[in-house]
Amino acid sequence: MDTIKLIHVIVLAIIEGITEFLPVSSTGHMIIASSIMGIATDPFIKLFTIAVQLGAILSVVVLYWKRFFQTINFYIKLLVAFIPAAVFGVLFSKKIDALLESALTVGITLLVGGVILLFVDKWFNKPTVKEEKDISYLTALKIGFFQCLAMIPGTSRSAATIVGGMSQKLTRTAAAEFSFFLAVPTMFAATGKKLYDFYKEGHNFTGEEIKLLAIGNVIAFVVAMLAIKTFITFLERRGFVIFGWYRIVIGIVIIGLIVSGHQLETL
Repeated sequence: MDTIKLIHVIVLAIIEGITEFLPVSSTGHMIIASSIMGIATDPFIKLFTIAVQLGAILSVVVLYWKRFFQTINFYIKLLVAFIPAAVFGVLFSKKIDALLESALTVGITLLVGGVILLFVDKWFNKPTVKEEKDISYLTALKIGFFQCLAMIPGTSRSAATIVGGMSQKLTRTAAAEFSFFLAVPTMFAATGKKLYDFYKEGHNFTGEEIKLLAIGNVIAFVVAMLAIKTFITFLERRGFVIFGWYRIVIGIVIIGLIVSGHQLETL
């Protein structure tokens, strides 16, 4: 196995595990990391940055497994919330793929999203919905439309859905947990479509690439489990401000590097 490629995969998997459920954009961080490592345009790496999310979302199923054996309403809500992303994903898949190579897009959306997170706790400070069972189908649909914003790299699926949930009077914890649940069908679908497109374009996995995908998903699974537990505890106590400032700093650094002549996409 190529040692360098293995290191690349391990780094990206750790980044995915840490950032998938934080409001900081896992895809954005992986795009920047792969750009710095000079592998952003590699067909396998582009697939890996999507497929490795499978390991992360499986951590949700494990941590919240009891929730996935509830009434049929739970699944209907997830389906309703998933529909907007499914439709928009099919309609704009080519444009989304083009954006996935743009470090500038990531920098701008990280910055803008960071500014929004600075004020989210003040904007939506009177929640009335504390549990998933109290979320209506219409509310689930509205959160689903918020999730579509995450198709722009750097936005963060987690940030978009949590803010969407809070705008519908969900508590921070309820919004975060529904965001986790919604990630399951969304990321399964995204991974399946990416694998289909990979084969449709004439690519075939080598034995080494299959091993790398397996290793990456296992690492993302373990790291994500730790990240989820830490995030929920932190969110209940501190809110989103620190994530907002983090996004702003990272966004400014990325934009500054590009403006000063650094071509992050080809480093």
